[in-house]
Parts: sequence; C-alpha cells; structure tokens
Amino acid sequence: MAVAAAPPASGDTEWSRLHPLSPVVRAGSAVAVLVLFSTQFDTGRRRSGFPWESFALLGLAIVAGVVSWLVTRWRVHGGDLQITTGLIRRQSIRVPLSRIQAIDVISPVVARVLGLAEVRVVVAGRGTGRTRLAYLGGAEAQRVRAMLLALAHGLASETPEPPAQPLLRIDNARVVFATVLTAPVSVLLAIAVLAGVLSFLLPHGAATASVAIPAVVGVVPEVFRRFNAVYDFQLAEAADGLRLSRGLLQTRTETIPFGRIQAVRWVEPLLWRGFGWVRLEVDVARQRGSAQREEGSSQLSRTLLPVGSREHAAWLLQRVLPGAAPVPPPGTRPPRRAAVRAPLSYHWLAFWDDRTRYALARTGRIRRQVVVVPLEKVQSVRLRQGPVERWLRLATVHIDTAGRGWQARAVCRDASDADALLWRLTDLAREARRRLP
Repeated sequence: MAVAAAPPASGDTEWSRLHPLSPVVRAGSAVAVLVLFSTQFDTGRRRSGFPWESFALLGLAIVAGVVSWLVTRWRVHGGDLQITTGLIRRQSIRVPLSRIQAIDVISPVVARVLGLAEVRVVVAGRGTGRTRLAYLGGAEAQRVRAMLLALAHGLASETPEPPAQPLLRIDNARVVFATVLTAPVSVLLAIAVLAGVLSFLLPHGAATASVAIPAVVGVVPEVFRRFNAVYDFQLAEAADGLRLSRGLLQTRTETIPFGRIQAVRWVEPLLWRGFGWVRLEVDVARQRGSAQREEGSSQLSRTLLPVGSREHAAWLLQRVLPGAAPVPPPGTRPPRRAAVRAPLSYHWLAFWDDRTRYALARTGRIRRQVVVVPLEKVQSVRLRQGPVERWLRLATVHIDTAGRGWQARAVCRDASDADALLWRLTDLAREARRRLP
C-alpha cells in the first residue's frame, strides 16, 4: 500500500498496512507442508473422497494470515518506526530512526512470484529481531527503504537513495566450479567416484557402492545451496556503505555500513590455490546471542567476494580497508619450537600490525586465511596458554571485536612476546579509538 504523504518538517507518515497478498506468502510454507503430508499419507494406499482435512488446514493457515495482516500496521512518527501487531496479545515495536544501521530488502521465492519483498531493519545493539515489514510491493519496499535511510541520516523523507558505484559482478560459471572445489562438496564427489570405481572392480561392488548413495544424493543439494546463496552476486559502493545483491530463488539486497565492519577475512581453500582464487568475507557488529534467534543469521558474516583472483581480492580489500596488506613483513612468524605445537601450519603462521590502523593474523595450512582487524574495533585482548604451550613457553593472543564470526589470533608466540603483545595491542586500540572523529 502507498505511504501517506509526510509533513516535510518531521517526516511522519500515517498508519499503513502491509501488502494485501502478504497472507499468501506467509501461507506458502503451510502449503508446502500440506503437500508433503498428503504425499506421504497417500503413498501405498488409495484414498476415496475429497481431501477435506488438507483443505481445512490450508484454510486455517490463510485465515490466520489474513487476521495477522489486518492487525499489523506501521508508521513513522516522532522519530521512530512504529509497528503494531497481535490480536489477543497486542505488541507495539518502536525503533528509533537514529539507531538504524542498515536496511535490507529480501524476496523469498513465493514473494518474488507475487512481486513482493520484505524490508528488514538492522538496529544498533539488537540485530534485526522483529523489526520487519513482511511484505510490501517490490517498488514500495525500495521506496520505504530509501525513506527510512534518509530519515535515519537526518534528511527529508523525499531524499532519493544515494547512487551506488558498481565494484564487481561474479560470473556464475566460476561460482559453480568453485563451489564444486570446496571441501564439503569435493569430499562427497570423491566418495561418489570411489563408489563407482568399486562397483566395477569388486565382485560385489554394487552392494559396496550402495553405501555411498547418500553421499551422491547429498552432492546436488549442497552445490545448489551454496550456488543459490551467491548467484548473480553484485557488489557496489555507496555513501552509506557496501551494497550486496545476490540470490537465485531468494534474492537479497543488503547494505553493510562501513562503521559496522569489524574484520575482513582473506580465505584460500586448498583446491582453489591452483587457480589463484580467493574468497573475501566481512564480519559485522551484532548482539551476542542474536545469531541463534534471527532468521537468516548466517548472513551476518557476509561474503564480499565469493571467488576471485588474488589481484581482485587485494584491490577490493584496499577499497574496504585502505592500507591493509595480506602479506606479512619479515620477523612476524612464531619461534621454531612452535612447530611442535602446530606442525602443519607452522610455516604459515604470522601476526603483525601497522602501528596505527590494523592488526593482521595469518593462520591455517589446508585452509589458509588472513584476518584483518581495524584497531579501533578491538574490544578486548586475551592471552591463552594451554599445558602444551606452557611446556613449550608459548602462548596465543586473541583479539575480540563486536562481531562473532571469527577472531584474529597470534598463534604460538613466545610467552614473553605474547605478554608484551597483549599490552601493546591494548594501547594501540585505545589510541586508535581516540583518533576517531
């Protein structure tokens, strides 16, 4: 439904309802469950008569959706986004516009068919939670997003969304090939190939190969799940942050404000190295424990580059964190005795900082990675020393941020150096925060 005309001074709007077809989208999952239930129930025997039970349940789902639509309203008033819902238990949600950090637009497959989209508001300190408008018309969702972002930045509600500069677009064929070369999928494929070979070589190979059928069946949905998440991946840069657009069945348009970036991770899987491919991921600020409660929370640690060359990854890293270099300078590796504690990854371990902006940690051997943390985002620094490390006079320093995806770790450092590093990083983080405007 259209947003009412807003007074220029305050940007307030009148109460509005969601799109009238929202109950259809909400009932989509109920329809899928009913179809599955009916298929399983009818298997093996023939039923007579009309399936009244299934249609009664479907009718209840639609009625519940219609009632939810009737009692759900939203508006912008007094500097807040207000959402009221509930019939028996009335709920009123108020989101201060000044605390909005990002607004994402998501279109599940049923909503896309109907031309609808969900507006999901990301608020400082609480994640997305229940702050959602599901669903609005596609064009209306984009207009509401632009209006809320303008009001959140103290601008007039009619202010258009700032233009975005396209940075990259990933070829889907490369995404499929890279997905097949990831560890879970490649292991499943290896099992499938081995099972096929055994079926020809062994006398009773067919029975042996049948054990691998679940692995063969599991390859297709795993490849599709990963491919669907980054299909038609596009990245653009705007004044309010980085904009990500992706998805095949469910499209997502997300914004990552620059101020919420807590760390960037450079990942080189084993089977990608022969092609010189890299994946870049970004960890964003969120509330502790919110990841388990929020739908789609796996996207809180977002992919900046699903697959690309080292040159493209280095260029993109410079756009996000200017001056950060994933190559360690000399003298940043742990002592030789650390090879006893980490025999496989010892030659790859490194930790360094540039004294003013970033702390960087390189770990892994099979799955190499470099984590870059802006010093002003450091919330705490911890030193851990297990019994083996204590015997070897080693220690590991952990850097904590407001993100919960991963940490930068100075692994297996000399114990005395680790203690000095603990206090050094604490001082560098304090100084970096003081330099913030």
